[in-house]
Amino acid sequence: MATVVQLDNRRPGPVEPLDALIELVEDDLKAVNQTIVDRMHSPVALIPQLAGHIVAAGGKRLRPLLTLAAAKLCGYTEKRHIKLATCVEFIHTATLLHDDVVDDSDLRRGQSSANALWGNQPSVLVGDFLFSRAFELMVEDGSLKILGILSRASSIIAEGEVHQLMTTNDTETSEAQYLEVVQAKTAELFAAASRIGAVVADRPDVEEEALQVYGLNLGIAFQLIDDVLDYSAKQAELGKTIGDDFREGKITLPVILAFRRGDDEERAFWHRCLHDLEQGDEELAHALTLMEKHGSLTDSIQRAQHYGDVARDALGIFPDSPVKTVLIDIIDFCIKRAY
Repeated sequence: MATVVQLDNRRPGPVEPLDALIELVEDDLKAVNQTIVDRMHSPVALIPQLAGHIVAAGGKRLRPLLTLAAAKLCGYTEKRHIKLATCVEFIHTATLLHDDVVDDSDLRRGQSSANALWGNQPSVLVGDFLFSRAFELMVEDGSLKILGILSRASSIIAEGEVHQLMTTNDTETSEAQYLEVVQAKTAELFAAASRIGAVVADRPDVEEEALQVYGLNLGIAFQLIDDVLDYSAKQAELGKTIGDDFREGKITLPVILAFRRGDDEERAFWHRCLHDLEQGDEELAHALTLMEKHGSLTDSIQRAQHYGDVARDALGIFPDSPVKTVLIDIIDFCIKRAY
């Protein structure tokens, strides 16, 4: 039996950058959404049920939107980018399913996670199914270059997951190590999603590289703000609780900066809470106090703004157009989530 999945991302009210981007590629996005539904189908009923649950949970669907917009920016008018954008979304969704199992998360975007509803084993296996579907779509496209870009991104994401697992609970993690994880886990798929828009349009290498740089730095900025939001009251608006990363002992930039700037007593607090996971009711509040004291949230946002500026500069080689304007506005949209 087919699973009906609601994939309409539009929201009422003033047109925000994400809504403007959706409007610019509306017909293509509808085709991607239909392809997602079609390619999630399986005679094994649990597969479309579980996959449909996490896809229907919504999210910004930003990564496939980047593929569609990049192709449009490069003047592409055919249809190869539809399956490739679907492929990007399947890779992302598969990583979410695996992430929630690794993190033992009960919630995903304010709803029960797939592993909370169906268990860890089905979630991992359906994640594998979606990865396989993604590779089927790559092969159907027929471009070895695109297959290379997306398969490399997939392997780097997996490396990033393992790297993060190694740094979890380690308060000695450096900012450089943290950024390596962010680039691998998040930014590589942003970069690949953007770059393949130029590849299908057969644009020069300089435009491919520009979109690669744009996506990579947008992805870093996006993740930096996500990590700030875990310690922000804005989380309630996103259907998330404050301090999930703290409770799991994840070492993110706000923690790294507060740890490095603290005295011995403060560093002992961070070590006890994040390495030993000895936490009571008051520890999160104290962590927020220390972050405020040392400006670690504000400085993390400033770091995100730096990467946003690099992404903005990367688009400079493209002529002005409505698509270019919206892609630039998306940078601000990603960063302003923190406010």
